[in-house]
Amino acid sequence: MTTPNQERLLEVASLAKAFGGNRVLQDVNFSIGAGEIVGLLGPNGSGKSTLLNTITGFEAIDNGAVRYRGQEIGRLGAHRIVERGIARTFQLPSMPSMMSVMEVAMAAATTRHGLWETLCNGAGVRGAEAAARDKATRLLHELLLTHVRDLPASALSGGQKKLLGIVCALMGDPQMVMLDEPTAGVHPNLRNDIVQALKRLNRQGMTLVIVEHDMHFIREVCTRCIVLDRGHIVASCHPDELSSNERVLQAYLGGGAHQQAMAGEAAQ
Repeated sequence: MTTPNQERLLEVASLAKAFGGNRVLQDVNFSIGAGEIVGLLGPNGSGKSTLLNTITGFEAIDNGAVRYRGQEIGRLGAHRIVERGIARTFQLPSMPSMMSVMEVAMAAATTRHGLWETLCNGAGVRGAEAAARDKATRLLHELLLTHVRDLPASALSGGQKKLLGIVCALMGDPQMVMLDEPTAGVHPNLRNDIVQALKRLNRQGMTLVIVEHDMHFIREVCTRCIVLDRGHIVASCHPDELSSNERVLQAYLGGGAHQQAMAGEAAQ
């Protein structure tokens, strides 16, 4: 839910997606306001990843609409959506073995602002490279990756690859970043780094949408949760309301077992 004076950055209306006879998303409706940190939750198979993929142009929608800043983007390809200002990360980021961390970050700078645009603006190739290097250096510092900047990107740990994925997403100056399980399988120390990095980005004005299973993370970071179950939205609420929402509890293993799990997370 957005407040009356809050800009509606993203609006999804009657969104539907099927693979063959399997209806993965059905009549999905929600909006996200500028500056929110929204957790996208749901049991396995609820449609979270498909929803993320359809919004960011990696899967074509069947019906409905996706609007960003009031403009329809639901039929655009992924690169066009990035150009509009929406970036994303992936649950299992694959990094090239022949490029360093710095080179990967610099390459991501052309995702939204390409070389031709740079040349037309008079910056020239050398100027564009210098600007990309400066931005990459700053972001690698902010996300605590300076000490590995010259290593092969493929040599990073899983958590460091996720941090580098966030760096790459930010290189295109997005206004919204969608993250797919940014802390899954990450060492606790790096998990805290990711949490603090996301909070800093939000304080700087970034809108975040986060697919995540870690309820402690959700309570720590998110301002609102959207819960999917079997392709339908069953709740849109504050994280503290999840453990008392009957529709949410029923979505997770019938309710009782998950209520105990949520209560245990809240006690940590």
